[in-house]
Amino acid sequence: MAIDLQLKETLPTITSRIVQTYSELNGIQHLDLCPLPSSDIVIEIIEDLKEILFPGFRHRTRLNLTNVVYHVGEIIDKLHDRLSTQIERALCHGAENSRICTPEKKFEYELRGQQKAFQFLEQIPDLRKMLALDVEAAFAGDPASKSFDEIVFCYPGFEAVTVYRLANALHRLGVPFIPRIMTERAHAHTGIDIHPGATIGQYFFIDHGTGVVIGETCEIGNWVKLYQGVTLGALSFAKDEDGNLVRGTKRHPTIEDNVVIYANATVLGGNTVVGHDSVIGSSVWLTNSVAPGTTVTMEKPSLRIRGKNDTH
Repeated sequence: MAIDLQLKETLPTITSRIVQTYSELNGIQHLDLCPLPSSDIVIEIIEDLKEILFPGFRHRTRLNLTNVVYHVGEIIDKLHDRLSTQIERALCHGAENSRICTPEKKFEYELRGQQKAFQFLEQIPDLRKMLALDVEAAFAGDPASKSFDEIVFCYPGFEAVTVYRLANALHRLGVPFIPRIMTERAHAHTGIDIHPGATIGQYFFIDHGTGVVIGETCEIGNWVKLYQGVTLGALSFAKDEDGNLVRGTKRHPTIEDNVVIYANATVLGGNTVVGHDSVIGSSVWLTNSVAPGTTVTMEKPSLRIRGKNDTH
């Protein structure tokens, strides 16, 4: 390949211009500051967690109740070390606003990282029980499902809910950054966007799933079923007197028990409550609360079919 030396000689100038923007645009660089969590390691942690949530389904096969204790013990030990480091970095970044920590502060965050990693791992048995209920909901709600194994292996909705439940456990422990990395990974992989701060009850099922959005302050009860394209979002964003967004308020709807929301329906607003045992039909746009046992549908559209020889 021929190389134009004159063009090559201009590359240091381009480099200098790029580096100059690092000083001018502080908000999109992270130099001379405390280390951030590694998104690559967080993704590896997700995979290790799924290995112990669903033993025998993934990389290690031929496990039994005798040898599985060694397999799980090895993963748990590695998870505690890696989680501790990533949580330490997230806590330091959140509290110190990215400033370099003093040795004393670093030691404090190391201890807190280890404690929170342990508190999270303690929840794995309960998370397995919760996910088992989600598998039951998927099997009960989808006549196309042939077995629980198929749901664990194949269903993107269950994949997204699995990662959400892990991320939500970290979120409730006050761990910044990492829960969002986890759910955004699931979002990219499945097309399902669940904020780790959402509250979701037992027996939750997302069928098909692509395009589902569940906002941060959404509250969902038990035995709720969503189809593809459902949005549980904010109606509007309140601003303070300076025009800045008001954060920390309830912006997303409450969905009570035994609700079904069909494809492409949109339910918006922090004050919007969908009462238990209700059905929200496809393509509905809902910004008001509905009483328990309500069915909400769009008026049936008029379908017009013309042949190629029709003139009217």
